[in-house]
Amino acid sequence: MKKSFKEKVILYYRKTIENKSWLRVPAFVVLSVVLFGHHSLAKIFGAWKKYAFTAFLLLMFLTGSSFTYPVFGERDGFISPEAEQEAIAVEESTIRLAEEEEVLPEEIELLDDADVLEGYEDAELHGVEELDKYSLEDILEGEDILEGEDISEESRLEEAAAVPESGETVSFSADDWRLILINKQHPIPEDYSFNLGTIKGSMQCDERIIGDLLQMLQAAQDDSVSLVICSPYRDLSRQEVLFNRKIEAYMRKGMSYLEAYKLSSQSVTVPGASEHQIGLAIDIISDDYSTLDAGFAETEAGKWLNEHSSEYGFILRYPQGKEYITGIEFEPWHFRYVGKEAAAIIAEQEITLEEFVDENL
Repeated sequence: MKKSFKEKVILYYRKTIENKSWLRVPAFVVLSVVLFGHHSLAKIFGAWKKYAFTAFLLLMFLTGSSFTYPVFGERDGFISPEAEQEAIAVEESTIRLAEEEEVLPEEIELLDDADVLEGYEDAELHGVEELDKYSLEDILEGEDILEGEDISEESRLEEAAAVPESGETVSFSADDWRLILINKQHPIPEDYSFNLGTIKGSMQCDERIIGDLLQMLQAAQDDSVSLVICSPYRDLSRQEVLFNRKIEAYMRKGMSYLEAYKLSSQSVTVPGASEHQIGLAIDIISDDYSTLDAGFAETEAGKWLNEHSSEYGFILRYPQGKEYITGIEFEPWHFRYVGKEAAAIIAEQEITLEEFVDENL
């Protein structure tokens, strides 16, 4: 039987060290190296196809990968990283970015509701294209007369007598619904509830303030001043649409989202923090001045409201010079019902509802 290479080497090793003990260690080392080399070569040549295929794949990967271009040089249709960087440098040297113009919020005119209602189909606003506006004659016309609301002069005098005299001590409760503070820091409580009463058509507000509201309209009319109500109760959906549209409008003027959000919150209360949503806020204009802007304060209607609204439980909610407290721009058309007792104090001391709450509740 033919002997294998391994057997031949071992036999040769035994003959070599026979009677030569000093050769055992060197011969064993040589034997180990020879056998290891033989075994390794046998493995390689035994699986040469597998190793050849692996080498082929590695070669294809190296020649086809973009990060190996410096090794294999430029190829047709490809650009080396050096050439690409050179092209970018040339391009950058010929391109000039337009100078960014800084947009200052104080230089942008505040938008009112009408500005952001134009150009929309208003499907988002439940089909309401324009705000309803009603005067006292409109409210008391035809079948829409509010029953049970006494707006006679006698009734108004009787209720006015219930207002405490100046200097008389009056206590207020934090649970009084008329004094609930709603602003950016104090959103509407989740458990807050109230009943809506209809003023005219689809126009509604908290039913508990309708009597005083009508008395105020009647008193103004008796003084030859015609007041017009618009935008009393406003649901969350409408508030969100108005607020979001103002943000978009300011951003189109070049403002960032945060800048647009901040500016929008000065003219439209943040959804969920609006007194309109609880039916206690009323926007009031007149027949001869229907724009919601600061100019309304100089009209006869604006002056009358500023002087007499507190007699019927209403206050100018966002007075001029108090923006740092209310967080809202001067709105001479925006009135909030707080009850006659609180309104008398707020008007006399020329403070805001925030200040009144801090001092009395």
